[in-house]
Amino acid sequence: MANLAALLDFTGAAYPERTAIVFGDDRYSYAQFDRASNQVAHLLTASGVRTGDKVALTCPNLPYFPIVYFGILKAGATVVPLNVLLKPWEIAYHLNDSDAVAYFAFEGTPELPTGVWAEQAFGDSDACRHLFRLPAGAGALPWDGRPETFATVDVSDEDTAVILYTSGTTGRPKGAELRHRNMRDNALVGEQIFGADATRPDTYLCVLPLFHSFGQTVVQNGAVAFGGTLVMLPRFKAGAALHLMLRETVTVFAGVPTMFWGLLRALEDGVDVSALAANLRIAVSGGSALPGEVHKDFRERFGVTVLEGYGLSETSPVVSFSVYGQEPRVGSIGVPIPGVEMKLVGDDWSDVAEGPDAVGEIAIRGHNVMKGYHGRPEATAEAVRDGWFRSGDIARKDADGFYYIVDRAKDMILRNGFNVYPREIEELLMTHPAVSLAAVVGVPHDTYGEEIKAVVVKNKGHDVGEADLVAWGKERLAAYKYPRAVEFRETLPMTATGKILKREI
Repeated sequence: MANLAALLDFTGAAYPERTAIVFGDDRYSYAQFDRASNQVAHLLTASGVRTGDKVALTCPNLPYFPIVYFGILKAGATVVPLNVLLKPWEIAYHLNDSDAVAYFAFEGTPELPTGVWAEQAFGDSDACRHLFRLPAGAGALPWDGRPETFATVDVSDEDTAVILYTSGTTGRPKGAELRHRNMRDNALVGEQIFGADATRPDTYLCVLPLFHSFGQTVVQNGAVAFGGTLVMLPRFKAGAALHLMLRETVTVFAGVPTMFWGLLRALEDGVDVSALAANLRIAVSGGSALPGEVHKDFRERFGVTVLEGYGLSETSPVVSFSVYGQEPRVGSIGVPIPGVEMKLVGDDWSDVAEGPDAVGEIAIRGHNVMKGYHGRPEATAEAVRDGWFRSGDIARKDADGFYYIVDRAKDMILRNGFNVYPREIEELLMTHPAVSLAAVVGVPHDTYGEEIKAVVVKNKGHDVGEADLVAWGKERLAAYKYPRAVEFRETLPMTATGKILKREI
């Protein structure tokens, strides 16, 4: 069956008693996981959701996420996972842009009041007809009482399984439509790139946010594909992560560089490193370059070499990876994974000539490349040509075919593993009555890689301070997006055509 949910159908039937999900003291077998997802599918079909309809999901790393995710797929619908840090107007935008007809939302906690935001966003949406609340504690589940068996809806390989939202360097977030085959094949490649094996199931620490492509494919879907166990941690705290890794004998840890840095620092608390090292089979880093010192220190302390990879939401996400079983090349994003091609191109799409000093933009073709941007044919045509997707990332390739990122997309900011695109922030800042012009740039940061800074020209007759603008942005943007620093200038450097010269800023 083409449906991505067939991964759970197969594993649930083959290994029904195997532990699928661990959250605190709660444990769910694959049989329980499968039955709960079947109930979600029944809820949706009874609510009038049909094959191809879009269903949004806002939920941190809790058992609800995979249960609802696969339930949506079983019903033949498309999953639209949303960042849990989005504010109401941002959620409403995503609901409207994706044409979502139903929305599952975690009720939230005082620390993460997503439920309040979801209610407001749902009220501001156009086509969304159903809001299903996921309780924060004990409480009735939306699918309670539904049948526990369900025949997964058959779909085409080419049908859209998931819409993952990403931003271009201009404009608002765009939804990358990922086919069932895109997501399925990218999860199954774990067998080749890091030795996933259903006869020797792995235990994954599930701390990467599941609404993000890295956590969704490599951790969640990869675990389900090979009958692994997901040990769920809603928020990364190094001490808690180490405790869970020890308690649950975690064998696979996937994270962004700051997580590796955090784990190393937390070892000072007297953790039994030898036990951690004995359990850990593989460590995977992505999202941004892992510093060489962190790479070296992690290997020395944990006894495991970190393997690095590269990917984007538009590529499901994995594109390249270190060669499993070989000594990795520190600083390299590896080589293309099986079934994927990479090359370097110029501005006109022409291939860049091979050579030790040659650099170009990474272009990607293979089983992982998206169908296109939802409802944006022009943006799709700009990004994809003859099956090749332009990444916006500049790289070089060595004589052995290993790729190295030289620079990211010219305007994108990568803060703590999250892509932040300045245009959206600039447009919001310019709605402030005191702001005449704004340019947002990334500045180096020891912990987050880059921090967000706004350079602002004030409107005549208006005044505003740095703290005021930072607080104003914090109220209106997701926590990873708002600028932490503001600099005021009389003018901004520009080209003759009026384009702001961010390099000079």
